[in-house]
Amino acid sequence: MSNSLLTKNALAHSLKSLMEHTTINKISVQHLVDDCGLNRQTFYYHFQDIFDLLGWIYKTEAVESIAQYRSYSTWTDGFYKIFCYIESNKAFCCNTLDSLGRNHLDNYLYSVTNDLIMGVINELSSGINVRLEDKQFIANFYTLAFTGLVIQWMRDGMKEQPKQIIERLSILIEGNFLKALHKYENK
Repeated sequence: MSNSLLTKNALAHSLKSLMEHTTINKISVQHLVDDCGLNRQTFYYHFQDIFDLLGWIYKTEAVESIAQYRSYSTWTDGFYKIFCYIESNKAFCCNTLDSLGRNHLDNYLYSVTNDLIMGVINELSSGINVRLEDKQFIANFYTLAFTGLVIQWMRDGMKEQPKQIIERLSILIEGNFLKALHKYENK
C-alpha cells in the first residue's frame, strides 16, 4: 500500500472515530490531524476540506464491495450490502445525513444503487431493442426510489431489519424491470 493511501486511510479512520462523538460540522481539520498525528499541510496535500475526505470515504469503502452484485439474480444481495455498510457505520452515516455533508451520502447511495440497477437493466435488456436513454430513465427511477427508502429507514432509526425491507422490495419489483423495458421497446 502506498504512503499516500496509508495517509488517506489514517485520516479516514480518524474522521470516522471523531464522528462517533462529534457532529461533522464541529470537526475541524486541526482536530482531525491532531487525532491521527499528522500536520495540516499533509491533510491539504490529499484533500481540499473535510467534506472532500468524507466523499473519498464513501467512494472507497463501499462502492467496491457491491461490484459483483450487478445481475438480476444477485441485486438483492447488493442492496443488502448497502444496508450492512450503513448499519456497521451507523454513527458515521447518520452524522453525515444530518450535516452539510449530506450530499456525499446522497451521492454514495445514488452511485452504488444506480450502478447496481443499471447492471440489472443491461442484463435484462439483452435481446430487447431499448434506447440507452430509456434504460437510464428506468434505472434512475428505481435508484431514486431505493435511495429514498434507505434515507427514510435511517431517519426512522434503522429499526426495520434490512432483510425484511429487501424481501418486501423484491416482491414489489419482481418482474417490473423487464415489464418496464418492454414498454420502452423500439419495435
